[in-house]
Amino acid sequence: MTVHLLVLFLALLLDRIVGDPDWLWRGKLPHPVVLFGKAISFADKRLNRADFSPEARKRNGVIALVLLLAASIVAGLVIHGAARLLGPLGLLVEAVIASVLLAQKSLADHVQAVADGLRRDGLPGGRRAVSMIVGRDPDVLDEPAVCRAAIESLAENFSDGVVAPAFWFALFGLPGLFAYKMLNTADSMIGHKSEKYLHFGWAAARSDDGANWLPARFSVLLIATGAWAGQGLAAARKAVGTALRDAGLHRSPNSGWPESAMAGALDIQLAGPRIYGGEKVSEPMLNGSGRAGLTATDITEAVTLFYAACTALTALLGLVFAAEFL
Repeated sequence: MTVHLLVLFLALLLDRIVGDPDWLWRGKLPHPVVLFGKAISFADKRLNRADFSPEARKRNGVIALVLLLAASIVAGLVIHGAARLLGPLGLLVEAVIASVLLAQKSLADHVQAVADGLRRDGLPGGRRAVSMIVGRDPDVLDEPAVCRAAIESLAENFSDGVVAPAFWFALFGLPGLFAYKMLNTADSMIGHKSEKYLHFGWAAARSDDGANWLPARFSVLLIATGAWAGQGLAAARKAVGTALRDAGLHRSPNSGWPESAMAGALDIQLAGPRIYGGEKVSEPMLNGSGRAGLTATDITEAVTLFYAACTALTALLGLVFAAEFL
């Protein structure tokens, strides 16, 4: 555990400073998540055929998930074993690999790009930028809706793109991180309730909910800590209070926690009705008493809060690691 915390601390620092540079993956070197996606697609094509019954699809989905997770764990064990042969240098190798599967800088950059697009090109620029990070129809979004979509994505992905990967790495090292990212990728690819994936993706969706249950709730405390550092105790209390009150209003059992905390800390409205694939999805507002007229400035403030919460996570790891030697 102590070694895992040290490697994770280094990985968070690397990800915060360097991020996930696009140039690294433009050549022949595939991104690990791309490899995970290819493995999931391979299983999907062979085990989720249209002529299979719903029961067979559900069973095959469970089998596919078990095999995918087992493969990712084995890959993590092999890489960890090889890294150990390098001695202290192996810790840095593992930190570099882990940093690729974290999403601090890349997430903040993509969300900040929405604010930059709004400022530079107005609503069309914001819509173009937000279409890169959310699945809803950007053409029906006004400026406050564009801002809400960007901030919601930031809050949700703080939990499953930063906190959850860090949590599973802290517990089980690279095998835990690889297994979580495989599961999370599977959920994003096959875990939705379309006709094709309702049964085959059932195991992935339910397992991803379980894997994110504790990280999602812990993310509230990190967001509150970031709010306390940047905005004061009142904002921290509002973050926690809003999460406790409104998280259950969200359609997801996990996403509502970081989104509600972010809404409370910034005193803004999030969620509410939106359109996916031409269909309107009605949801209540999170922090309904907050400001509705969001602008690019609110996105920038959310990114600042996100970075403060990431700093809180890194500092906590540093303190826990240091305590091992006191």
